Amino acid sequence: MAKKLIAALTHSTVLLREWVANPQGTGSIAPSSPQLGAAMARWLPRNPDSYVLELGPGTGAVTDALLKYGLREDRLIAIEFNPNLAKLLRKRFRHAHIITGDAWELDTLLAELPLPVESVGAVISSLPLLNFPKEKADELAQKIRSILEPRGRWVQYSYQIVKDRARGGEDFRLLASKIVWLNFPPARVSVFQK
Repeated sequence: MAKKLIAALTHSTVLLREWVANPQGTGSIAPSSPQLGAAMARWLPRNPDSYVLELGPGTGAVTDALLKYGLREDRLIAIEFNPNLAKLLRKRFRHAHIITGDAWELDTLLAELPLPVESVGAVISSLPLLNFPKEKADELAQKIRSILEPRGRWVQYSYQIVKDRARGGEDFRLLASKIVWLNFPPARVSVFQK
């Protein structure tokens, strides 16, 4: 128990430091809660061989939930813009494909993997889309749509808890939208289907 508490405090400190250095790019001052991670992980693809793309994993709180919900680590591809956080993720998740890069280049980054990945069963996103212009969010949404398998899901959380479509979700079918109150700050998880 003490080891988990120390790890949580360490991850919180790392994320806060990175947020102070770049608040727009980091998007959160604290790691996602286990409750938020679980709310996102419950939408994993049914096919255990499908890849899952995680965008903006930060310190790996949601990543940890994805693995606890049964995602095979070798089927996880994570794109993290911040090199310090990507380095931390590589230490924590040694069998996952951790890419240091820009999520808006996801199509190129997936094609450049040693075994290129053409489609994924789900995209799990912790990107702060409200920090970007609508046009930029729409551009990312189109890239997500193009790499999702048929009936694939895009799971996005936002700190905008009023009931509204997440930025970029206009061309998707909204499957679910739920507020996770046990998170700092509270967050809305929106689930879209291709």
